[in-house]
Amino acid sequence: MLSPYINIPIINLFLEQVSQQLPDGVHAVMVWDQAGFHTGKDLVVPENITIIPLPPYSPELNPMENLWHYLRSHYWANRAFDDYAALEDAAMTAWQASACDPATIQSVCRADYAIAQ
Repeated sequence: MLSPYINIPIINLFLEQVSQQLPDGVHAVMVWDQAGFHTGKDLVVPENITIIPLPPYSPELNPMENLWHYLRSHYWANRAFDDYAALEDAAMTAWQASACDPATIQSVCRADYAIAQ
């Protein structure tokens, strides 16, 4: 899902799409920071998803922050985009090259606290 902005209605749409993709009997757990659009009173979390909030002001604990940093430094740094379509294309290309590669995700998004002991 790609959106030019993020707010609670967009997050609700995202959660609903994820929920619909889960097979029957599967429950997803998402670890999120406490951004306003992750915690607002109008947030609708489907029954088959549980949100675990990270402590406030702790980006070092959020594996997604590492992925955003990786995408910025490897794909988007020192670039100017002609228009929104070019920006969208760069975002999708970077996402597909990185987020769809298990080895990249395992190295970039590794969180020691999530490793089974």
